[in-house]
Amino acid sequence: MTGNTLTDSPTPETPALTIGVTGATGRIGGGVASRLDAVGRAFRMIVRDASRAPTFDSLDVTVGVTEYRDPHAARAALEGVDVLFMVSAAESADRVAEHVQFVQSAIEAGVGHIVYTSFVGAGPHASFTLARDHGETEEVIRASGVDYTFLRDNFYLDLLPQWADADGVIRGPAGEGRMAAVARDDVADVAALVLQNPAAHRGAVYELTGREAISFGDVARRARAVTGRPLTFVDETVEEAYASRAHFGAPAFMVDAWVSTYTGVRDGELEKVTGDVERLTGHPARTLEDVLAGR
Repeated sequence: MTGNTLTDSPTPETPALTIGVTGATGRIGGGVASRLDAVGRAFRMIVRDASRAPTFDSLDVTVGVTEYRDPHAARAALEGVDVLFMVSAAESADRVAEHVQFVQSAIEAGVGHIVYTSFVGAGPHASFTLARDHGETEEVIRASGVDYTFLRDNFYLDLLPQWADADGVIRGPAGEGRMAAVARDDVADVAALVLQNPAAHRGAVYELTGREAISFGDVARRARAVTGRPLTFVDETVEEAYASRAHFGAPAFMVDAWVSTYTGVRDGELEKVTGDVERLTGHPARTLEDVLAGR
């Protein structure tokens, strides 16, 4: 671990690297972009639609347009990028294949370091099925020979209350299991720090969590206290979970992912609390109340 802060910058003897930021139209990628802009670091946004790219006051922000699966556009968009913030692609049956193609494009474009948003417990034996995709992607990046830093995020605190249905019920087979969910702003803080001095984080795997482990019952109770929305948690069996989601008509891999978000919590795979956010950024990880209050 390092003691660096968000104001890290290259020394006079170290030339500034060209930073590429994917997902700049989203909360985390956009947060990273705004943090880099705030400290005056030039960067290139890698987006699918240039018309949706955010604007910044800095004149040192450029835009590259590509999808992960498009090798030609990706190489052009990444040309000249030294260190790349790679937000994982949207959940799909082809997600890993998209990652593989984009990593290959990055290498061919000369990218020397990839900072990848992974997931805690990433690997083939994770209960949460999408964590297996992240494990495969990590292995692809490791095998490529490129320098890397993996940010293994827990579930996102800010999104948990949004898992409730129209009646305010969060339901799933999680029991009393707990998760060390992390604020997306804390992930953006860490990523911006790493991108400014990637050599200090070469080969590092950071587990980004909140400062405490909470259950879904805690989420419902504490979010209700802040927002006033009448939220509750209903513990389902696995069979009930699949049945209650059948009406969505979603593909099997997606339903498996939905249900396994809860079984992963139930099985204790997401309860470990680390101090990585505070060690890296110098500030405590945000709580659920912090994110709901916009702090």
